[in-house]
Amino acid sequence: MIISRTPFRISFFGGGTDYPIWYRENGGAVLSTTINKYCYINLRKLPPFFEYIHRIRYHKNEEVNCIDNIEHPSVREIMKQLNIGDGIELVHSADVPARSGLGTSSTFSVGLLNALHALNNYMPTKRELALSAINIEQNIIKESVGSQDQVAAAFGGFNHITFMQDRTFDVAQVIISQERLLELQNSLLLCFTGFARSASSIAIKQIEQTKNKFTELRQISSMCEEAQKILLNHNCSINEFGRLLGDSWRIKKSLTDFISNSHIDEIYQTGINAGAIGGKLLGAGSGGFMLFFAPKEKHKKIMESLNSKLFVPFRFESTGSKIIYFTHD
Repeated sequence: MIISRTPFRISFFGGGTDYPIWYRENGGAVLSTTINKYCYINLRKLPPFFEYIHRIRYHKNEEVNCIDNIEHPSVREIMKQLNIGDGIELVHSADVPARSGLGTSSTFSVGLLNALHALNNYMPTKRELALSAINIEQNIIKESVGSQDQVAAAFGGFNHITFMQDRTFDVAQVIISQERLLELQNSLLLCFTGFARSASSIAIKQIEQTKNKFTELRQISSMCEEAQKILLNHNCSINEFGRLLGDSWRIKKSLTDFISNSHIDEIYQTGINAGAIGGKLLGAGSGGFMLFFAPKEKHKKIMESLNSKLFVPFRFESTGSKIIYFTHD
């Protein structure tokens, strides 16, 4: 029995510059952190007593005799890539729903890769996990996804991730005091706005507009450095980080008409009117989680003003994907 645990992420700045169509020409950067909300993959070899060889459980239940017959694209292609020959039972569970803007699909891919490698008695590096997940999603499944979610899920922590034109990436931990990190964490609110459409379908629209949004994407990328300077300068109010979040959201919304909508705009403005300094919708857009930045004393008022919405408490985490249970029994 093997259980992998892989964290979801909050992306603060730089989203959109992690698409290959952008960073292969211009380079890209994101500032993000993983949080203590996780994807769990429970995996074991399936005893040969059933009419099927593989049993896959997520929001569907698949029982198949051939890997090629597995409907879930990530499960099917990752099992093929890793040459899984034995029958397996795979059960997926998670602390947040899919299509919520926290990198759920890529987190699943990273966690599954980690668990299946463990089944093969191999311990991959964090970089191997990230690169394998990127390759599976972008090159084999052909999904319109960026590269930041796979890296964040594999490495964990609060990082400045740089994407180079040669398709490599660098992960630099953001080194700030624990006091400053807690100050930032305690200023954030995570509000669930409702389910989004497929991130890939929304991303297609953004990718199509990339060539027309050079100035905006340059601004979005440069905000990563600006945000780090705010965090590192203890003489600078942490509220400036929140104002910058608001600036980035205004730019992100201008990339396509599919990123926001009247429902999302109303939620955002309600939060601002109740005392939030800034914020942004997480993920590709159109739904999922809204991140608000506000002084701690304003949190109650914001939650009361959006009392029909679910607010999810969280903390930053730094472990990345890991195997939390392994036995040969």
